[in-house]
Amino acid sequence: MLRDLQLRNFRCFESIAVEFEEGFNFIVGPNGRGKTTLLEAACVLLRLQSQRVPNLMPAVRAGQRSFVLSGHADAHILQFYYSAFRRKVAFDGVEQRDPAEYLGLLRVVSFANHDLELVRGAAEVRRRYLDFVGAQVDARYRPALRAYDRALRSRNALLKSAAPRPRELKAYTEPLVRAGTLLREMRAGLVRRLAPPAEASYRAISGDQETLGLEYAPGSEEDFAAHLERTRANEVRLRLTTVGPHRDDLLLQVRDMPAAAFASEGQQRTVALALKLAQARVFTEETATGPLLLIDDIFGELDHSRRNALLAHLPNDSQKLVTATALDWRAGEWKGPVLHL
Repeated sequence: MLRDLQLRNFRCFESIAVEFEEGFNFIVGPNGRGKTTLLEAACVLLRLQSQRVPNLMPAVRAGQRSFVLSGHADAHILQFYYSAFRRKVAFDGVEQRDPAEYLGLLRVVSFANHDLELVRGAAEVRRRYLDFVGAQVDARYRPALRAYDRALRSRNALLKSAAPRPRELKAYTEPLVRAGTLLREMRAGLVRRLAPPAEASYRAISGDQETLGLEYAPGSEEDFAAHLERTRANEVRLRLTTVGPHRDDLLLQVRDMPAAAFASEGQQRTVALALKLAQARVFTEETATGPLLLIDDIFGELDHSRRNALLAHLPNDSQKLVTATALDWRAGEWKGPVLHL
């Protein structure tokens, strides 16, 4: 569990320290007080990335150059320093060149209102969901994703040059194919693992027999190298790499129809919750312990039956950080300390 959390120069907070307990922890206050920021800080400390934005620079407090996060996860001390020029990760006071042990300590699942974008939004949102899950279940995932992103940026920069030479293009294509092939394999396996618990959670929350389907839609053919070769003329014309994992998508269907186009808002919100619950189930299977659940003011968006169904399907042994503007909806069995902001 995450026992405590200290923030310095992180978004709206100059400095704040909070403590948490097992089970439910409630963070209550009006909008704009920093409830969501505390959840984001917990995620950034534990995963070295935000569940809200792809770039951490906006999280640095206005007028400052860096932020520092620290906290205890079980008996370990975690520290993360971030600036535009340097990132420092320390585990039990020792700076880490490879954060694998640090990242292996706790899994995180985030529930928020903007999760609806998983259904309605662009493919990039669903890729980020897969990447956030994949990096927590397979030690190869994060290095492969970083290697692919580096190779893609370099290859695209070359394609934008006046006259890219075939030999130079090949030099960037080889690492792109190597990392991209592994990434495609891991994403396909991840979707196969997520599909059964996602459908089970969808049925349980919706209370009916509707079906939820998940399908991995790769952005390239299985032979990635051959596909790149065939599209080279188009790449040179458009001056960018047109196929690959950066074009992947996760297809979501309710009753065999695309959820974004044909599902109601209630169904879409249930699809998003089912994806997050599936993520939690996969993490629990992976480690035999529940992940940390960050639940950001979502209950007001759910009707009474779906709210209780969601709570019933949260892993019992998970620590839960829950934000809300008020607690008048809280049933008697949802006990836990309350932090007022």
